[in-house]
Amino acid sequence: MQTDSKLICDITLRQLLQQRIEAFADRRHEVDAHHHAAVALTVVEQGFGADLDGLPAHDGWRSEAALILTRRARHLRRHAGQWALPGGRLDPGETPEISALRELEEEVGLALPPDAILGRLDDFTTRSGFVMTPVVVWGGPARELVANPGEVASIHRIPLSELLRRDAPRLEVQDGSDEPVLRMPVGDGAIATPTAALLYQFREVLLCDRDTRVDHFEQPHFAWR
Repeated sequence: MQTDSKLICDITLRQLLQQRIEAFADRRHEVDAHHHAAVALTVVEQGFGADLDGLPAHDGWRSEAALILTRRARHLRRHAGQWALPGGRLDPGETPEISALRELEEEVGLALPPDAILGRLDDFTTRSGFVMTPVVVWGGPARELVANPGEVASIHRIPLSELLRRDAPRLEVQDGSDEPVLRMPVGDGAIATPTAALLYQFREVLLCDRDTRVDHFEQPHFAWR
């Protein structure tokens, strides 16, 4: 895909994403039952005016494709206020796919059927010891999203075109780390790994058709806690 293309949230895009993720050989990490989490990379319509610095506002509903991201609630014990994908720890007996759909409904009020699942990207092990399994989901219009105040401060629809920016990704050297920290620019700001690493692999595998691995990238020190 060209970086200046408008990615329309339609059946053609869904079929393309499905084809590419089915051809991708995802990697699994060893994990115990208490440290396995799933996150949902959910493709939806962009919706009404953008609410991030540096992203243009617009009037009316748009059919351009976007991903759902959230800002975590400020009162949470871990990673308060940080960028996140809807997700959390697996409940007993759950698969990552079931967990991702449950968390999507609990956090942003989007209930989707099992056939909304397109596939998985590579597992990512965080500094806090959790193995995150990224599940790619087709959300469609998703016009009614409601933040769960117990977990989510705000909901954002990040256009897929932001992932294709020429200045993405940004790699930074960090003291005490052998690998660079990866950040993905969004608007006038940037999102850090681990969320940024998953966004970058989504871009590489699903938008650019490249088998790119990201589980070696470092997290910034503030995300270690």
